[in-house]
Amino acid sequence: MAHAASDSEKDPGMMKSSDTHYGDDLQPTDSTRRGLKSRHAQMIALGGTIGTGLFVGAGQGLHRGGPATLLIAYIVITLLLFGVATATGEMSAYMPVPGCSMAYYGNRFGSKSIGVTMGWVYWYIFAITVPAEITATHLVIGYWNPPLPTAFWLTIIGIVIISLNLFPVKVYGETEFWFASIKVFAIIGLLLLTVVLFFGGGPSHQPLWFSNWNDPAPMKSYIVEGGVGRLVGFIATLVFSVYAFAFAPELLVITGGEMDSPRRNLPKASRRYFYRLIIFYVFGVLAIGILVNSNNPGLLGGTNDAGSSPWALGIKVASISGLDSVVNVIIVLSAWSAGNSYLYLASRALYSIAEAGNAPKIFTRCTKSGIPIYATAMSASVSALAYMNVSSSSATVFNWFINIINTGAFQSWIFCCFIYFRYRKATAVQGIPTASEALRADPEPYAAWVSMIGFTILLLLNGFTVFIDGQWNVETFISAYIGIPITIAIYTIHKCTAGRHDPWLTAPEDIDLHTGIMEVALQENPAPVHDKWYHKWRAIFE
Repeated sequence: MAHAASDSEKDPGMMKSSDTHYGDDLQPTDSTRRGLKSRHAQMIALGGTIGTGLFVGAGQGLHRGGPATLLIAYIVITLLLFGVATATGEMSAYMPVPGCSMAYYGNRFGSKSIGVTMGWVYWYIFAITVPAEITATHLVIGYWNPPLPTAFWLTIIGIVIISLNLFPVKVYGETEFWFASIKVFAIIGLLLLTVVLFFGGGPSHQPLWFSNWNDPAPMKSYIVEGGVGRLVGFIATLVFSVYAFAFAPELLVITGGEMDSPRRNLPKASRRYFYRLIIFYVFGVLAIGILVNSNNPGLLGGTNDAGSSPWALGIKVASISGLDSVVNVIIVLSAWSAGNSYLYLASRALYSIAEAGNAPKIFTRCTKSGIPIYATAMSASVSALAYMNVSSSSATVFNWFINIINTGAFQSWIFCCFIYFRYRKATAVQGIPTASEALRADPEPYAAWVSMIGFTILLLLNGFTVFIDGQWNVETFISAYIGIPITIAIYTIHKCTAGRHDPWLTAPEDIDLHTGIMEVALQENPAPVHDKWYHKWRAIFE
């Protein structure tokens, strides 16, 4: 790929492809390696839509707002994310160059300072998600009330995650393939179980119907009483629930550089992502609201240090002996898997930033098996934040992490929409719209405008409960809003130093919409023919 090197030199923070070429005379220790197979990528992409946000975090949304509130919140987020996913899908379908990422597009369609800012924001958010997943794993393990101290479990969980990231990438791909497979089959099984219990197929033969919606109420008051309290409960549930969806559209962009026939497949992948959100998330929280009473003290936020999965709690209430522990084991593996994935993403993000010259070169050094060892070590060091669980309750610490991650997600999606508008402006000015008409997403650019406005409002509301009378909490305020000044600081520092001679925004007529496009077009293959009705079901799993 002759164009890959020139693109990466201009990219301040892109997720670089692992097949970067540096010349035949260099040693294998100078770069990462390509080791992921097609089956790895497909199952990881599918399993990536299912995580601890749905398995554990949804319990707090249920406790705060009630089953109807939780369901509505997930529908709203799904619709807002549809605008982001179709926008990013359109951009990446037009320009799916190797190593593409939203930071790459930020540099190419916005400015170098925007690209650098996005690259660093992605790194620290990916890195801080690892201790969040360690905390989630510890919360789920607490379901069994183990006698060993908190620090022991945090250490064991962390060691396993870090160790898996020290193996070659093909080991990572294989472990994530099986982790993702388990999660996919688990959520399908849990949805089927809910249907059975709904109609009275459990041990008691008593149909659940919507009994847990009526008691205490489908929409609960939170902090204050009455209609205002229900509104507070809805907003609190909405902003917290974003954690379950974080960064999925951006990961679709990253796969574009490795996908077969990306111009044909990426728009499909964006639409299928929306279908998966409906099947796994919207139906998933509907099932949770059927299975579990929102006042169950075992839910995250139910008591001081509770954090059991609502799925396990619902199965326990249904008196299905032993199945709750089986589900809990799967959820532990899910959280472990997520921590493993985010450490991988964080290390590669830092490696890419260093390769572009925006971090110390030491972070580009790799082992003989292609592991960016110093970037991995630096990213893994953030996991030490998990030890805050020793001095504070795990549920409290988990909420701090979620606030920080959600702030990063909101900012990322706002950036995605803004960059998309820059891309659309450039194609219009340069007379490219008709040439790329087949790639245009039907609801755009209107859906992206709605998404950007919606996520901007949610960003400002992320820690709104601290402003309610009697609810002020310094830790919550800082964790909910610290991401905003961090992003501004990264941008300002780069703009005032390395980027001081660059334009604030690249003029639409100067945006490069051509480099690498010819190579992408030549790699497109004809679409396979699916002439059987049952072939259409593959859309969910491809």
